[in-house]
Amino acid sequence: MRKALIVGINNYPNSELYGCINDASAFGNTLETNGDGSPNFDVRLLTDVPTKGDLKGHIKDLFSGECETALFYFSGHGFFDETGGGIIVTPDFTANDEGISMDDILHMANESKAQNRVIILDCCHSGSFGNPKINGGRNAQIGEGVSILTASKADEASVEINGHGVFTNLLLDAMQGGAADLRGHITPGSIYSYIDQALGPWDQRPVFKTNITRFTSLRTVSPQVSPEILRRLNQYFTSPEDQFKLDPSFEFTNDPAIEHEFVKPHADEKNVAVFKDLQKLASVGLVVPVDEQHMYFAAMHSKSCKLTALGYHYWRLVKDRRI
Repeated sequence: MRKALIVGINNYPNSELYGCINDASAFGNTLETNGDGSPNFDVRLLTDVPTKGDLKGHIKDLFSGECETALFYFSGHGFFDETGGGIIVTPDFTANDEGISMDDILHMANESKAQNRVIILDCCHSGSFGNPKINGGRNAQIGEGVSILTASKADEASVEINGHGVFTNLLLDAMQGGAADLRGHITPGSIYSYIDQALGPWDQRPVFKTNITRFTSLRTVSPQVSPEILRRLNQYFTSPEDQFKLDPSFEFTNDPAIEHEFVKPHADEKNVAVFKDLQKLASVGLVVPVDEQHMYFAAMHSKSCKLTALGYHYWRLVKDRRI
């Protein structure tokens, strides 16, 4: 029960855009499935929806009923009206009636019975979403369970380069794995962090607003470390302060059958399997060697390894049976 309304509009009279449909189509295709090909969101893709009334009806439909997550994505023109606040522009725009008020969309999202409501806007002035004009546009009025991610601040443009939105290009990279945690989960918060780091202080600045008690995963990709290896953290480290003692028998190349300098004790199959887990955990920053720069030398010189602060975090998740 996850549904998404994905909208891309290029065809504006006298103000045509070039990348919005491409961006909407690419985002919708990415969102439909997880990294392993399993179903994710039921996507409704709208391109060049002709009128304000048509689009508003689809948005109402998105936020109606009960579901686990309802996601709205818009790529097109945005407008800021001094009296009405932010507006997503539709092709039938006229003076003083440019499109759908962001305040109206926020109201629909706030009133929705969906457990999670996610709004992603790639348009100019999108940062005004969530700060209704009725209160001067200074204070957010975001309902519980709502997350908002926008391409730019309220007073900024959203840039297209070579037929693609700068923001959505980064959004796609994030959704395809750039923003995934070690377990492969991609959340609105991790997406914002990814885009925020990619855009410098002189670029358009993305905005993230939320009122949630927990992040929802928008997509999953192959984890950097398998859950099976993560669950063995408690086996290797019975307490977070423990150090795991190593010796040369943990290094598989330390074997007389291999043309290589080797020392006793020689590679032991069981220890080698453990060491491969530890090296994988070290490669993602959960474990570090003690008094050596590399895990190989920690083993060959009979040193130890220990958990990092991030390793302790995952050790605790395993202990609490959350992985």
